[in-house]
Amino acid sequence: MLTIESLNQYYGGSHILRDVSMTVPESRLTVLLGRNGVGKTTLLRCLMGVVPTKSGTIAWRDTALTKLPTHARVAHGLAYVPQGRDIFPRLTVEENLLVGAASKKRMPSGVPEHIYALFPVLKDMKARRGGDLSGGQQQQLAIGRALMSDPQLLILDEPTEGIQPSIIQDIGRTLRQLVEEMSLTVLLVEQYYDFAKAIADGYWVMRRGEIVAGGPGADMDADGVREMIAV
Repeated sequence: MLTIESLNQYYGGSHILRDVSMTVPESRLTVLLGRNGVGKTTLLRCLMGVVPTKSGTIAWRDTALTKLPTHARVAHGLAYVPQGRDIFPRLTVEENLLVGAASKKRMPSGVPEHIYALFPVLKDMKARRGGDLSGGQQQQLAIGRALMSDPQLLILDEPTEGIQPSIIQDIGRTLRQLVEEMSLTVLLVEQYYDFAKAIADGYWVMRRGEIVAGGPGADMDADGVREMIAV
């Protein structure tokens, strides 16, 4: 289980995360919802050690992560798909994927077939440069790259942003497949309510840097989550 307790973070004089406490059960897909600017991305960056935390604790299973550098968190099974994807536009699809295995003690000689099975379009385009792919294809590439490290916890920041509906559905099916068939734990930051509700086992809602609600994914309608995150 991922456990976050009383996490605080500041940018200058602004209090961005305010005593954030939440859990992410193993082998489940948990969504974190909220409007723009409420601190969701900052929280994910804290989880990965990209930015330090002012106070509070982060633990994955029995390992305290709060003071570990990013590469050590990856070694403990975390992988991160950032908002905007951050692929390498001049590298080929295959080269982008292999970058994701850089943390392994032994680099693979090629991309494992199960990655291409999850995203067949990547196999078809493995020799193309990443920058030549569509936005949806780049998002699949970013997820595939994260999976190359064989993570136990996959963290994604708004993977549906700017993506066509057909690929959004494909991404949703793939995330459910990772949870149900590979027992991966997934934490997904999302604003697209219908997508989140369709795939979530559990949810949390953030407002102004605080967690204000949480529960089973099946209860999101009854709990009024759509109204909480409406602009």
